[in-house]
Amino acid sequence: MKNIIVAKSAGFCFGVSRSVSMAEKLLEEGNAYSLGPLIHNNDVVSYLEEKGLSVIDTPEELPVDGRVIIRSHGVSKEVYMTLKEKSAQVCDATCPKVKKIHELVSEASDAGRFVVIIGMHGHPEVEAVGGWCSDYVICENILELSELFSNNAELLDKPITMVVQTTQTRSNFTECANFLKKMCTNTQIFDTICGATSKRQEEAEKIAALCGAMVVIGGKHSANSVHLAEICRRGCDNVQFISKADELDMDRLSGAESVGITAGASTPSWIIKEVSNKMSEEIKIDAAAAEEKELSFDEMLEESIKTIYNGDKVTGCVIAITGTEISVDIGAKYSGFIPTTEFTDDGINVEDAVKVGDTIEAVVVRVNDVEGTVMLSKKRLDAAKSWIAVEEAVENGNFLEGVVTEENKGGIVVSVNGVRVFVPASQSGLPKDADLSQLLKQKVRVKITEVNRGRKRVVGSIRAVIQKERRERAEAIWNEMEVGNKYHGTVKSMTSYGAFVDIGGIDGMVHVSEMSWGRIKNPAEMFSVGDEVDVYVISFDREKRKISLGYKDPAENPWLKFTSTYNVGDTAEVKIVKLMTFGAFAEVLPGVDGLIHISQIANRRIGKPEEVLTVGDVVEAKITAIDMDNHKISLSIRALAEPAAQPVAVEEENGEDALVYEVSTDGEAKGDLVEE
Repeated sequence: MKNIIVAKSAGFCFGVSRSVSMAEKLLEEGNAYSLGPLIHNNDVVSYLEEKGLSVIDTPEELPVDGRVIIRSHGVSKEVYMTLKEKSAQVCDATCPKVKKIHELVSEASDAGRFVVIIGMHGHPEVEAVGGWCSDYVICENILELSELFSNNAELLDKPITMVVQTTQTRSNFTECANFLKKMCTNTQIFDTICGATSKRQEEAEKIAALCGAMVVIGGKHSANSVHLAEICRRGCDNVQFISKADELDMDRLSGAESVGITAGASTPSWIIKEVSNKMSEEIKIDAAAAEEKELSFDEMLEESIKTIYNGDKVTGCVIAITGTEISVDIGAKYSGFIPTTEFTDDGINVEDAVKVGDTIEAVVVRVNDVEGTVMLSKKRLDAAKSWIAVEEAVENGNFLEGVVTEENKGGIVVSVNGVRVFVPASQSGLPKDADLSQLLKQKVRVKITEVNRGRKRVVGSIRAVIQKERRERAEAIWNEMEVGNKYHGTVKSMTSYGAFVDIGGIDGMVHVSEMSWGRIKNPAEMFSVGDEVDVYVISFDREKRKISLGYKDPAENPWLKFTSTYNVGDTAEVKIVKLMTFGAFAEVLPGVDGLIHISQIANRRIGKPEEVLTVGDVVEAKITAIDMDNHKISLSIRALAEPAAQPVAVEEENGEDALVYEVSTDGEAKGDLVEE
C-alpha cells in the first residue's frame, strides 16, 4: 500500500450534521430523549447518551411533558399525534428533504392516488414516509415492483405517485421509474434522492475503479453506507465495510498499490481521520521489519509461561473429561478447565458433545494464579463469534438460520447460535393477525436488519428471506418458461373470471374457460383458495410478467370425442340447454353444443322455440352439418319427425278450396301451393 485516496464527499451530510447540532443544543438545557438512535453510528449515539440523550423506540415510552428530538429520518403523522397527546416538548430534526417527501405523498393520498415508495424495507425513513399516506406500498427494487403489478392487475388503471428514499442508488431509481412509465398511463414520478447522496455515490464509483482496495466507513444498518459498499464492489474486488478503525483488516490492504476511503452520511469526520491515520502509519512501517521471525528456544519457553488475562482467547486440546469439568491443555503454565454444564444444559450428554483429543477454542473467564488454573468458557466465545456473524450478516446481506424460541408482544424471538433476534409480527412471513405460536420450535432463516451490541438488540426479518427466495424462484421459472410447461401450484385468490395460481414464485391466471370442458358459471365451482392443482402454460408475456394457464386436460377435449363418434346424418340424443329467438342450443356431449334452428324444431311453422321445447328437455336430433374449422354443429328435430300429410282438397263452408304446403320426407316445404 503506497497511496491513500479519501473521498471529498465522505462523512456527515447536511441533514445528519443538522440533527447532531440540534441534539447538542437541546442537551445544554438538560436531559432529553431520541425516538430511535439519532443517526446510524454507535459512537455518536454513545457520545450523545453520555451528554444525557436517552434512546427510546416508541413514543409511548416517553414520559408526559418529556423533551424529545425527532431524528433526521422523520416520523409518521401518527407519532406526531401521540407526542402531542403526551404534551411532549418536541425538537424536530427531520431532514428538510425528507419533509418534502412527506408533503408529496400526503398530497398524493388526498388526491386519491396510490403511492409507491422505492426504498429499504424496515428503514426508519421509509417507514416514516409510509405514515403520511393511506394507500401505499414499499418496493426495494424493480423485481418487487414487477411482482406487485403481476399480482395486482387493478393497479394498472390507478393513478400512481412514486417517490424514492433519499439514500437510494441512482440506477435503482431509474429502473423503477422506467418500469412504472411503461406499465401505467397516469404516473407522477418524483426524484427525491438527496443530491449529496448522488455526489457521494458517483465519487465512490470513480475512486473504486482506480484503487486496488476500498474502505467504506459507516453503520451496518445505514442504508446509504450499505449502498456505498455495493457500488464500490462493482468496481473493486477488495472492499472492507467497517464502522470504525478497530475493525480495519490491514492484511487485506497490503497488496494494494492504492487504497480508497469513503464514508456514509452518518460517519463523523474524526472516525474517518482515525481510519486514515491507521493506514498512513502502516505505510511507514518497513516491510522487512514486519516479516515473521522464527522463534528461538528461549522465546518459545517465554511463550509457554506467558501471563494469561481475563478475556483472552485461547486454543487447547481436551485431555480429560469428568462429571463436572473438561480439562484443556492450553500450552501455558496454567491448567485450563471448562464446566461440563456448558455442554449439557440443552439436555445433551457431555460425551456426545466433546471427546478427549478434540481441539477447543475458548475465552478466559477467571485466572487463579495461586492454584495455577484458568476457568474457560466456550459458550462466551461462541456467543462473541455469533455476534460477529450477526454483524457481518447485516453488512453482507447474508441470511442466518435459527430456531423460534418464544412468542412475545409484537412478534417472535429467534435464537441464532445463542443470539436473540427479535422478528416483528409484520416480518414473520405470516398473514396479518395470524397465530404466531405456530412458528415455535421451527427452524427459520432470517435477514438481520438491525444490530446494537451495546443494547443487545438484534432485529431480523423472515419475510425478507421469503420474498428474496420467491423472487429467485420466479426468475428461475421465467428463465425456463415455455408454452406447454406443466407446474404443480396452489390457488392463491379467486375472481369472477378466473383463479390466480402460484406456480412456485410467480402467479398465473386460469381463466374460467380453461377450467373445464363442461359448462361452469363461476370458478368457485371448480376451485377454492389453497387448493393444490396441476396446470400448464397456454401463453405468457415475459415483458409484462403475465402468464395464462390451463387446467382442463387437452386429452379430454370433447370436440375430438364428438368428431370421432358422430358424422353428418347421424342421430344423437341431445339436451336442450338454452332457448333463443332464432332457435335452441342443445348439448350433444358435455362441452359440445349444437344449434337447432327454429325452422328445424317442428314440421310446422312456430313463432317461438318455447312453443315446443323447454330447457332440460332430452330429444333426438339429426346432425345435418359440422363446421370443423369453427367447431359448430347444426341439428334438426324436424328431419326425424313424421312428414306432414300429403295435401288434400279441403272444401270450406263457403265452397272454396284450402291451400296447403307439400312437405318432403326430410321436413322441408317444397313445390308450389296445391289447389284442389
